[in-house]
Formats: sequence, C-alpha cells, structure tokens
Amino acid sequence: MTLNGRRPHDPGSVGIVKRQYAHFDVSLPLVCGKTLDGFTLAYETYGTLNAERSNAILICHALSGDAHVAGYHTDNPDEKPGWWDEAVGPGKMFDTNRFFIVCSNVIGGCMGSTGPSSLAPDGNPYGLRFPMVTVRDMVAAQRYLIDHLGIETLFATAGGSMGGMQALQWAVDYPERVRHVLFLAATPRSSAQNIAFNEIGRQAIYADPRWNQGDYYGKEPPNMGLAVARMVGHITYMSENSLETKFGRRLRGHD
Repeated sequence: MTLNGRRPHDPGSVGIVKRQYAHFDVSLPLVCGKTLDGFTLAYETYGTLNAERSNAILICHALSGDAHVAGYHTDNPDEKPGWWDEAVGPGKMFDTNRFFIVCSNVIGGCMGSTGPSSLAPDGNPYGLRFPMVTVRDMVAAQRYLIDHLGIETLFATAGGSMGGMQALQWAVDYPERVRHVLFLAATPRSSAQNIAFNEIGRQAIYADPRWNQGDYYGKEPPNMGLAVARMVGHITYMSENSLETKFGRRLRGHD
C-alpha cells in the first residue's frame, strides 16, 4: 500500500509504503508431513489493481529478503529503499503505472510472517520446533494471500534466486492462475554442490556460541556465525567476472 506518493528527494520512487498483514485461520499441510495451524503473512503492494483484476504481479523474494521490495517506510532521507527499488516503480521494469505489484515475506522468513521467531501456542518462540518448510509450502501460503486480495489470475510471478524458484513453483502447482513467469539466477532445484555450500553455512551458525541450540530469542543472536554463512553464500552468487574483481590476484593496497 502506497501512502502518499513520491518523496521530494527521490522522485522516481513509489514513495512511502506501509507493510500490511494478513492472518489465515486455516491448517496448512506441509511437504514435511506436519501442519501449520494458522499463519500470518506480511506483505506490501504498489500500484493499483485494475477493474478486471488482471494486472497483478507477485514478486517473490530471495533467501534473505522480505516484503519490502520498493519505496520507503518513513520520510527520513537517510533510509535505504526496498531491495528491488531500481526495478519497481513508475516507468520502471515493473511499472506501477500499469501493474499492481505484490510482495510477501515467505512463511519461515521471520520478517513479519509466521516463522521460528513467532510465538508458539505455549507462548514461547517456536525456534527449532518450527516445522521445515519448502518452496512448495511458501507458494501454498502465498496462494491464500492472492485469494485474500481477490485475484483469480496473476499476470506474472517474478523473482531471483530462491524467489525465482517460487515463481517457477507457481507455474507447477497453479498453472491456471499465472500467465507468465519471470525468473532470474534460479533453477527448478538446488544442485548437490549448492546444498553442500548451504550445509557449510549451517555449520558456521551452529559453531557460534550464541547459537545456543536455536534458543537465542531475547538474547544476542549468532551474528558471527551468520556472517560467515553469508560470506560462503555470496561466493556462490557471484559470476566469474565478479569473483575476479573482488578476489583477483592483486596485492592489497596496489592498483
């Protein structure tokens, strides 16, 4: 939801936007065999849904993303815009003068949507008790949001990396509800090498003393382990040219 147009110091932006929340009192069966009894999705929208409700594009975020794809939450000129602000807005690739853009935080994402940091029925954070979720589960939850918004058919799903996997999953599970799929830097499934690198990241987090077997809520989180995990992850995200620029055989302090 866009609140008040574009900010004076950023005329190409969608402006100040508000994060919204939708709660669903349903049982969501998960691929792992467990069930999520009720869940909340945090989401943001940009542009206007047309009378035919045919111009909606669902943008899906990557592993460490959230629902804040474009614009700002305040009028503070030092605030950074959403993570794909260069692509979403009036006249941009995802043109908000033409399309109604939706982005939600995935279940398990912990950026407003139900996940391990959410309170379980016993009043404590789920932590490691939160069930394992897959890309298919993320898309199944998103389908409830699209229904909630009164959209029968999406003009497109779009995303990069894990977001691209979600965009593809929509075409697999709900082919009658999506007309186009735009996916970037994504494959239908992770390779064995990719899974192996992810395991190194997991072990880095486990090795952080602040991990505390996943019970770190209300305490200092395992940021050191997470930082190493992200360093490993970013190596797998980079092209050969990017790797050469960042890690090429040059002495430090020399041009």
